[in-house]
Amino acid sequence: MYPAKLIQEPIIWKLGQKFKVITNIRQVSVTDEIGITCLELNGQRQEVKRAIKWLEKLGINVEPVEIGVIES
Repeated sequence: MYPAKLIQEPIIWKLGQKFKVITNIRQVSVTDEIGITCLELNGQRQEVKRAIKWLEKLGINVEPVEIGVIES
């Protein structure tokens, strides 16, 4: 989840440019107040961890989700 101030920012694009991760958008919901994105990240574990820390520094709430939950 990310706050309204970041909704217009190309966060996912920046994520792929800044870190060696592959992004796959699984679900998304955006309103004027909040953005909720279910994003699959693939890459080396350390690089994924670095990417998540960067997102959290931006004020984005990152929660792990099991892939089976998304597909059902």
